[in-house]
Amino acid sequence: MTVTTMQPRSSMTNSGWTDLIEAVRETGRYSTTAEAEQVTRIVLSGFGGMLRGDSRAAFTQALPPEAGEALSSPTSEIFQPTAREFVESMATRIEGATPATARWHVSSVLNVLAEQAGTSPTARLISQLPPGYALLFGLAELMGTAA
Repeated sequence: MTVTTMQPRSSMTNSGWTDLIEAVRETGRYSTTAEAEQVTRIVLSGFGGMLRGDSRAAFTQALPPEAGEALSSPTSEIFQPTAREFVESMATRIEGATPATARWHVSSVLNVLAEQAGTSPTARLISQLPPGYALLFGLAELMGTAA
């Protein structure tokens, strides 16, 4: 199996939150920046509760401070939902979302985060999550190593 090596996007890393949101808008084909930002904030706040320890720190270091703060915000999550459960929870948080559109929203945000963070931090993070998250990050080739 070949694993594609992603490198952090230096222009994106240096440009910060605005470029992250623009990348999500383009990836998710959102009609407005406001919609992309709203979806990004919701997904980040929900996903941040599942991250633990060093993998959280390594992953958030490559992100704009605003994204890192959203991922690091205190949470009451005490378990890691499956990828499917996470998507379903996002469907209840994102206005007008169905499970199918929630998967699109989640994947749009997590794909951009994976591109920005790079392969090593993303693979490390995925390895600490329940099976199924690699697909949400757009990294099917990491599924065998993420279990």
